[in-house]
Amino acid sequence: MDLKQEILKLKEKLDVTIVAHYYQHDSVFELADIVGDSLELAKKSMETQTEFIVFCGVGFMGQSVKILAPEKRVLMPKIACCAMARMIESESFLEAVKYLNDAGIPNEKILPITYINSNASVKAEVGKMGGMVCTSSNAEKIITKALKENKKILFVPDRCLGENIAKKMGLKSTVVGRRDDPKDADIICFNGFCSVHQLFSVEDIEFFRNKYPGIKIISHPECTVEVCDESDFVGSTSQIIKYIDALDPEQKIAVATEFNLVNRLRDKNTYVLSATKPVCPTMNETGLQELYDVLKSIDDNDIQNEVLVDEETTKWAKIALERMFEI
Repeated sequence: MDLKQEILKLKEKLDVTIVAHYYQHDSVFELADIVGDSLELAKKSMETQTEFIVFCGVGFMGQSVKILAPEKRVLMPKIACCAMARMIESESFLEAVKYLNDAGIPNEKILPITYINSNASVKAEVGKMGGMVCTSSNAEKIITKALKENKKILFVPDRCLGENIAKKMGLKSTVVGRRDDPKDADIICFNGFCSVHQLFSVEDIEFFRNKYPGIKIISHPECTVEVCDESDFVGSTSQIIKYIDALDPEQKIAVATEFNLVNRLRDKNTYVLSATKPVCPTMNETGLQELYDVLKSIDDNDIQNEVLVDEETTKWAKIALERMFEI
């Protein structure tokens, strides 16, 4: 069976929109109706007119679409779990809040901000505390607004993004559990991270600069502070794409982000900033077979892998997401 042709037939037949994150494998990515980063996909999915959205990505992304458009039926070929999102649940979020309370920072002096790479339950807890969601593209804007409330920012779950934004803005940061006093920091980061973006190192940068004088180093802010400090440009997935599009095609670049994205950026003079292949394992759990199976389940009226979020969680998580869109 030619899976690609069968998928195209089902797409034509069904009332469905296929969306795919930039980190998806090319074979899946090329079949999508909508592509983008986390924020773009959440916004664009809300605007679709079809009954079904098939989301090729990881679990928290499908949840975000369902929360923002509860009337839609959101399915995932594979309900893959982002490793970073799994590092924090509602219980560990509340433990982080207690850590700040024990350090002398009451709840009314805490403003939580969660990276969109978090599960619905965490977004809901953040919403209950008056907080909001951010993405790597708007984190600086969100934090700038939040600081006007004269509160300590609890940033979850990505330590690296929080530390990078703090350094860029000239703010003091610390990490939950460190021995230093969180009252001395502007941003207190949860100790989560992206395993893929931890693969890039300053040694990698030195290697490429020595081998290709004049090369530009481009990094995602989920990389460590040390890597971002040594980079020529740091930005979200969409910002990286825009930056590279504006460069001379002859300009050599080395990019510190997920392999599938880097591999389709340009035909030449483009390198992945790593000695190993930085593939996101959970993003790559979705293949043509999984995409075909979920479309076939719609056709057979035997729905598989539908994303469901309970009413209470949806209420508070949606508030946290909508606060982001208001800024």
